[in-house]
This record gives sequence, C-alpha cells and structure tokens, in this order.
Amino acid sequence: QVQFVESGGGLVQPGGSLRLSCAYSGFTSDYYAIGWFRQAPGKEREGVSCFSVSDASIRDPEPRARYADSAGGRFTISRDKAKSTIYLQMTNLKPEDTGVYYCALAPRPYHCTRLMDRTDYDNWGQGTLVTVSS
Repeated sequence: QVQFVESGGGLVQPGGSLRLSCAYSGFTSDYYAIGWFRQAPGKEREGVSCFSVSDASIRDPEPRARYADSAGGRFTISRDKAKSTIYLQMTNLKPEDTGVYYCALAPRPYHCTRLMDRTDYDNWGQGTLVTVSS
C-alpha cells in the first residue's frame, strides 16, 4: 500500500508563495503517474499538476510534467527521485487557490495528462490545507 506524507500547507496572503511536499513510499514500480489535486470548499476535486514517471526507460527516463488549467502558469512541480518526493511550488497565490491539496498516485504513466482524471488515481494522501487570505 502506498503511503504519503504531505506537508507545506498553511495560511498565506494573496500574492504570496508556498511549497508543498509529498514523500511517498510502498510503491515498487518504475512506471506510474504522481501528482497534485486540490479541492476547494463546496467544489469537486480537480487536478493541478502531475508527473508521468518511467524511471526504467532507456529511451526516455526523464519524468514528464503536465499542468492543468487550474495551475494557471503559477505553479511548478518538481521531483527528488532519490527521496521519492514531489513538490509543488506555488507563487502569486490567489484566494481561489484555497483548498485542500492532495498528493495522488496512478498505476500508469499515461494517467498523467493535462486533464488529470481523478478516477485514474487509486492512491491518495491525507491532504494539506492551503488558505489564501488577507
């Protein structure tokens, strides 16, 4: 079973920045998708950004990042392979970015798309709350 440790959420003023972290373990495959979703109060969970991971690929070992429209060009996803950790750097935060941010993993690299269908992801972290308010 995949386990996640998410951190980095908190209260930030509009225009501020936050960096979320998600350390994951218990998944032994070299091929998967991992990324961030968020859920605002009263709204459905939506994808933010993800990596398509193919660590054992000889031809194309570098993970490919995808960004949903919700990222708005202000978020950057990154990964520390050695630490099995992904990050979400969020800048110029807006009140509409408020919500619980979840780390999630899907069993195939192609599950990381710009649309990020949440039904493809079968492993979820507990979430970390981000509040953007003055």
